[in-house]
Amino acid sequence: MNPIGFLALAMTLAPAMAIVLVLAIRRPRPAEMINLIASVISLASISAILLTAPRSSVMFWNGYVVIDGLGVWTILCAALVYFLASIYAVGYMRLIDAPGRLHRFYALFAGFALSTLIGPMMNNAGLYWIAIEVTTLISTFLVAYEHEATSIEAAWKYIIVVSAGISLALLGTILFYWSGTFVLGPTYDMTWDALRDIAPRLNPALISLSFLLVLIGYGTKVGLAPMHTWLPDAHSEGPAPVSALLSGALLNTAMVGIVRYLAVADAAGISTLARGTVLSLGGFSLFVAALFIVRQTGVKRLMAYSSVEHMGVIAIGFGFGGFLGIAGALYHMLNHSLNKSLMFFGAGSVMRAYGAKRISKIRLVGQCFPIVGALWLAGAVAITGAPPFGLFLSELTIIRAGLAGSHWLLVALIAVLLIVIFIGFLNHFVYMYFDELHGKPGKMAAISAWCVVPMGLALLPVFVMGLWWPDRLWDHFLSIAVSLSTTSAGSP
Repeated sequence: MNPIGFLALAMTLAPAMAIVLVLAIRRPRPAEMINLIASVISLASISAILLTAPRSSVMFWNGYVVIDGLGVWTILCAALVYFLASIYAVGYMRLIDAPGRLHRFYALFAGFALSTLIGPMMNNAGLYWIAIEVTTLISTFLVAYEHEATSIEAAWKYIIVVSAGISLALLGTILFYWSGTFVLGPTYDMTWDALRDIAPRLNPALISLSFLLVLIGYGTKVGLAPMHTWLPDAHSEGPAPVSALLSGALLNTAMVGIVRYLAVADAAGISTLARGTVLSLGGFSLFVAALFIVRQTGVKRLMAYSSVEHMGVIAIGFGFGGFLGIAGALYHMLNHSLNKSLMFFGAGSVMRAYGAKRISKIRLVGQCFPIVGALWLAGAVAITGAPPFGLFLSELTIIRAGLAGSHWLLVALIAVLLIVIFIGFLNHFVYMYFDELHGKPGKMAAISAWCVVPMGLALLPVFVMGLWWPDRLWDHFLSIAVSLSTTSAGSP
């Protein structure tokens, strides 16, 4: 077997075997360790694949599975979050009084992670749609895991809104396939390369409608405004490890679909419509996030609207296109995955310690929990795009791409909204850290080392990547940019 194929098999078999073992053993302590070991194997496997840096797509299973630059990078983001969240879950899930069903959580958690790892490898538009739908079905049970009224309501809202969006994506996929039958005949393999090859010969009106449908459908899953309404509830009501996986892994997996269809739209000659729509949704997501972040009252909902903001930034990067736009968006995907995991870990620990979900009930975090407080505050500064952290560098690269493409008005809007979000987001942390008017809170629950360690592991690379962008990553991003477009604009 090809070494890359062996590594890809190990990456997916590890969480799959974890599901089987956890359900067979049915004991919480072995379940958490089995899940953690599976996450280590998955991360090690995808890291090894990245180090091989295949310059061209590698196909498996009759072309239904593809290992390419975009897929590998997205899977790396998901595997990192899966690993960090698996460490965090050991300490966090022990606080939830549900020992009789804790093994089910880890089985679902491994299944959810597996679905986010498989999705980017699907080389067939129909199979990719199925993979995204599977992520919805599994994660719904995780959102409702705590069996509280608010979490069950959030799960229902999540599955209804996202399923409606995914249904539109299915309709768009069918229309894409139908348009291809006029060129290739009634049956053909609907691979991404096949769609791009025949795109110039397809009906522009039909392709435009198809693209808008898949953009709205997968944009719903990504959490782009105004299709984002499920995201604040699902992210805020699910257990903290699930919130991290939803934000840091699932949203990127869904973004892959938009990026691949955007390449098809470019080949079809409808770039103005396609990229203009993507940029509009990205800009509107920033605007909506700014409005809700400034006046937010819930801790995890604050993190959720931050996810809306950053997925908007990533969409704008891909919408700008060219080497700088694509490189900035890809770098932002990784930085956001790590940083947002840190923020949800901190939020979950603080909420459990204080026994409160509202920002107004949490105060003097730095004094009460010095280590967690320092890590969480540093993460808050980083998530707003402030230097010297990685998100600043990726946002700066995306802005450079906009200036290179003469998108002056949109770049100005992005800059203003990012400043508003910076002030609004950190203002909440000023209250939670420095409000002394109400005195110190009473006795609080301790925070396990299992919850602290992954916060540090997430913050370190976000800091390093703000100071140093490895040349190897530039090369990897360049190969992805070339594979997504016939011409690559811009330079590092």
